[in-house]
Amino acid sequence: MKRYFFPVLFLVSLNIYSQDKLFSEEELTITKHIDGTLLMPLDLDSRKPNLAIIIAGSGPTNRDGNQNFLKNNSLKKLAEGISNNSIATFRYDKRIVKQIRQGKVDKDIMFDDFVSDASDVIDYFKAKEIYNKIYVIGHSQGSLIGMVAAKGKADGFISIAGAGQNIGDVLIEQITKMAPKLGEEAQKVVNKLKDGKATTDYPTTLASVFNSDIQPFMINWMQYNPTEIIEELEIPALIINGTKDLQVSESEAKLLKEANEKATLTIIENMNHVLFEIEGGDLENSKSYNESFRVISPQLITSITEFIKS
Repeated sequence: MKRYFFPVLFLVSLNIYSQDKLFSEEELTITKHIDGTLLMPLDLDSRKPNLAIIIAGSGPTNRDGNQNFLKNNSLKKLAEGISNNSIATFRYDKRIVKQIRQGKVDKDIMFDDFVSDASDVIDYFKAKEIYNKIYVIGHSQGSLIGMVAAKGKADGFISIAGAGQNIGDVLIEQITKMAPKLGEEAQKVVNKLKDGKATTDYPTTLASVFNSDIQPFMINWMQYNPTEIIEELEIPALIINGTKDLQVSESEAKLLKEANEKATLTIIENMNHVLFEIEGGDLENSKSYNESFRVISPQLITSITEFIKS
C-alpha cells in the first residue's frame, strides 16, 4: 500500500506546487449577496469538468478563508490545489463580508440565510449544464451549511473540520474545557436556546458567547443536528479532519462517519483547522492562522481529488 500511495502523493503534489497555474480565473456575482471566484481547468478539451463549491466557516470569512487580522489564504490554496488537478472550483465570500464592505450589516441574519446562499450557488451552476458532477465542500461551520444545501441537489459532499454534535453541545464542551465551573451554566442557556427561547439569565463571563443580539442566530443554528442530516444524505460523502485541529476534534468527524456508514473517513496527521500541517505545539498552531506563507496539507488535496475523480 505504501508503494502505491507515495507516488500518487508525489504526482499530485507536483501540480499543487507548480508555479504554472493550470486553470483560468473568473470573478462571478451569483446573487446580490454572493460574489466569488471560479477556477476552470485549462486541460479539459471537450470534457465536462467536475465542479467543487467551497463554503467557508463561521464568522465574516471571505472566499480565501480570511478574516480581518487573520490572513492564511487556506481556502484559496485549497481551491487552487484542486483546480490544478483538473477540477473546477468556486469559492465565495459569506454574505456578511459583502455587507461589512458596504457598511450595511444585517443584524437579523440567520443561519438559514447561509444555507439559502449555498443552495443558490448550487442552483446557479446546475443551470449552466456544463459540469459533469457538482460537489459541495464545507469547512467548519460550512460543513453543516453545505450538508443541508447539498441534500437532493449535489452529486457529492465533503466535510472538512465539520462538527458532528449540535453546535449547542459543542459550545458546552468548549466552555467546560476552558472553565469547568461555567459548564453547568452554559448547559442551562443552551437548553433554553434549543427550545427556541431567548434568555438573559447567563453569567457576564459568557456574554460574548450568548449575547442577546446573537441568540436568534444561535437558536436557528441549534435546530440542525449534523448527524441526523448526514445520515439522510444519499450521495457519496467524504469526512476529513486533522489531528491538530484546535477547534474541531477527530471525534466530531467520527460521529459523522458513524451516522453515515457509507461515508469515507480520512484523518490527516498533524493537519490543523486552517488546513496546515503543524509539527510543533499549540503556539505554532495558533500563529499559523495568520501565516499565509504556509502550504496546505498535500494529503488534503490528494484525498479530495481522488474522491471526486473516483
